[in-house]
Amino acid sequence: MTDISDDAKRNRAGWTQANADYTDQHASHAWAADEITWGVFGVPETSLNTLGEVDGRDVVELGCGTAYVSAWLARRGARPVGVDVTPAQLATARRCQSEFGIEFPLIEGSAEDVPLPAASFDLAVSEYGASIWCDPYRWIPEAHRLLRPGGRLWFLRNSTLSILCARDEGPPSETLQRSQRGLGRLEWPSEVCVEWQLPHGELFRLLRRTGFDVIDLVEVYPPDNAVDHSYYDTFSVEWARKWPSEEIWVAEKSR
Repeated sequence: MTDISDDAKRNRAGWTQANADYTDQHASHAWAADEITWGVFGVPETSLNTLGEVDGRDVVELGCGTAYVSAWLARRGARPVGVDVTPAQLATARRCQSEFGIEFPLIEGSAEDVPLPAASFDLAVSEYGASIWCDPYRWIPEAHRLLRPGGRLWFLRNSTLSILCARDEGPPSETLQRSQRGLGRLEWPSEVCVEWQLPHGELFRLLRRTGFDVIDLVEVYPPDNAVDHSYYDTFSVEWARKWPSEEIWVAEKSR
């Protein structure tokens, strides 16, 4: 693996601990899911229709973690490659590959500097992963490099509004807690990891400067049967029914 940034090293340490505390225990459950669902509240892709056709497509998952999204796509005929900076999470992904009999390449590396050839993929995806834990001024150009002309970039992240309403600790507010101006790199007092949360205008301009056409921006709300998450408890169902806690971006590499 190539050298990684200090922020990436911090995030690798944070996710190594998270894998021991939580994600390894729940990875098999995520891999076993028949339906593709997104985000904290498990919103079905069939209700959003953001991903497009994946059968026969070459897909790179940036910041794949335990690679359950890649597994979902492999079952639907895609040819995924998972990329993640945390060896512990990749080890969990390999255990799940053996458990479920689904094989695809898993590569240790940062989404900010991916050790794969240019123009190798039809689709780049990140459900969180790179979308909030990598520097967008580095990982988005990397996604562009990896995609073929006409290839699509799909990513899910916290909504800008949810970040503006988030307190440093405790439940979210119904009023603004921070300035949107200058929003970007964030360090939460109770967290090891470093996040990146660009506001809409800057993210839109970054995608356009990089050579992407923005195709869709979907604000994600909980489904009717949603319940508060037992682990990712930052935003309650009650809060997220009024304001989107997550959003999906879809962009296409210019031909």
